[in-house]
Amino acid sequence: MKIRYFDNAATTKIKKEVLEKMFPYLTQEYGNPSSLYTIGRRARAAVEEARQNVANLIGCEKNEVYFTGCGTESDNTALKGIMTLEKNKGKHMITSKIEHPAILNTCKTLEGEGIKVTYLNVNTEGIINMEELRNSITSDTKLISIMFANNEIGSIQPIEEIGKIAYEKHIIFHTDAVQACGNLEIDVKKMKIDMLSLSGHKIGAPKGIGALYVNKDIEFKNFMDGGHQERDKRAGTENVAEIVGLGEACKIAKNTLKHHIERLKELRNYFFSEIAKTDLNIKINGSIEQRLPGNSNISFKNINGSELLMKLDEKGICASSGSACSSGSSMPSHVLTAIGLTKEYEEGALRVTFGDENTKEDVKYLVENLVNIIHNIEEK
Repeated sequence: MKIRYFDNAATTKIKKEVLEKMFPYLTQEYGNPSSLYTIGRRARAAVEEARQNVANLIGCEKNEVYFTGCGTESDNTALKGIMTLEKNKGKHMITSKIEHPAILNTCKTLEGEGIKVTYLNVNTEGIINMEELRNSITSDTKLISIMFANNEIGSIQPIEEIGKIAYEKHIIFHTDAVQACGNLEIDVKKMKIDMLSLSGHKIGAPKGIGALYVNKDIEFKNFMDGGHQERDKRAGTENVAEIVGLGEACKIAKNTLKHHIERLKELRNYFFSEIAKTDLNIKINGSIEQRLPGNSNISFKNINGSELLMKLDEKGICASSGSACSSGSSMPSHVLTAIGLTKEYEEGALRVTFGDENTKEDVKYLVENLVNIIHNIEEK
């Protein structure tokens, strides 16, 4: 059976060009980047080339990019690295109620250490209220962390406006851009973003590699001790092959971004139009206009989401009900709860996220099977 993959927000397939770029650093180019002999210097050069490619994608300087193990590590480093830095006495930060667990659980840890956290509400489209943000700022606010685009419903936040407010108030602004990088145009300088998290496996690089951008004027505390790698901020021998893979994926994303965005928008809108032609009782979750190009999240009334996913899987269709990082939880989606979705629709949520290999024929197959499966479930 042919597999039709519609869960690119969870992870993407490694691009062929990325794998080819990585392969030498898994075989003959095995040098340690900290070594001074030739193969070590070649490894160091490859790491720095990758660092430049990451910088080019988001519009920062090469020395402002730090490699990490994943987006979660980048988020942890950003929040803990700022909020636990004793030189700055501020003990308050602001985030939103629909952040990824990497942010929300880090905030819980920080609250246990005496940090006060304000969690902003969102409207029915998953967008924060800018007036609430302004009113939440105090003289003790050190950090604002708002995700660029939501991983479940795809809603894009007013990042540039948030950055302007943070800049004017002399507050550090971090954004979790794991879903946005490679899917939206990002210029950290123009948007006045001070810190940004990204992850390789969302853009055609392997799992287990990420990066954190930190404005060169900002000091932050490392929370891993050891050697002097990553300018003393992330100890441990560099994962050269995966760093190279991330760099190549960022290079490809930079060069193909406009075409990639338009193609994903076309597939997403085609899905919305085809599903609207059916007799299914659905609700679209999240913003229609301010939405990631490849994201669609819909709910079926009074449908068991787990049963729906299993029935789709029997037809070779891979989709999800929300964040892959929360798939083991029996709790309802905190994102869908935050946008005010009622229980009758919340349990039947389906996230479909498109990627480079999806076609309109795949979308037709998905919609046809959704109609049959939903009708069969309803007739039980």
